[in-house]
Amino acid sequence: MNIQLGATAPDFEADTTEGRIRFHDWIGDSWAVLFSHPKDFTPVCTTELGYMAKIKPEFDRRNVRIIGLSVDPIDRHAEWASDIAETQGHAPNYPMIGDIDFNVSKLYGMLPASTSGNPLERTPADNQTVRTVFVIGPDKKVKLVLLYPMTTGRNFDEVLRVIDSLQLTARHRVATPANWRPGDDVIIAGSVSDEEARKTYPEGWQAPRPYLRIVPQPE
Repeated sequence: MNIQLGATAPDFEADTTEGRIRFHDWIGDSWAVLFSHPKDFTPVCTTELGYMAKIKPEFDRRNVRIIGLSVDPIDRHAEWASDIAETQGHAPNYPMIGDIDFNVSKLYGMLPASTSGNPLERTPADNQTVRTVFVIGPDKKVKLVLLYPMTTGRNFDEVLRVIDSLQLTARHRVATPANWRPGDDVIIAGSVSDEEARKTYPEGWQAPRPYLRIVPQPE
């Protein structure tokens, strides 16, 4: 992968199941999740697209826009949506990019720059690295990159958990510990001096080590 955390997410224009978009304009002032698929009508991805549709209200509540991507054409996306609805109980309720020229996949380092040809002649194995989740902030910076194998369904509840952490730590100078869930204690960021911390946390903090300062979650 050549997309680094903190880098500006590459902008692009693309056709989607909801019309043509320019990516940065489509994000606007929201957060965004871009998640990609090696091929339409693949079994694991079918379950993922259905689950994302089911929990989309949770992303909406966090001001997060969802967009999918496959290198297959948009008309196949529409056919696949019927299968997803029938087998998973939820049809995609977010746009799907038809990346038939591999432009987005190459921009985001998911396929080699030399990739070309007819996308319908490629197999899922040819596109197995197109199994990535990108979380992008309103500043258009990449906040999270996850790459999954084709045989392992993605955990989108974990993506929500990470977004909760990202949004919290964007508002407050804190970090979240291992396995943190909303409402759990947090850690005062290392960039905050004790003097600064006392102004924000006048009641103090737990400190099993000087560098490990634990406080209740703000707000």
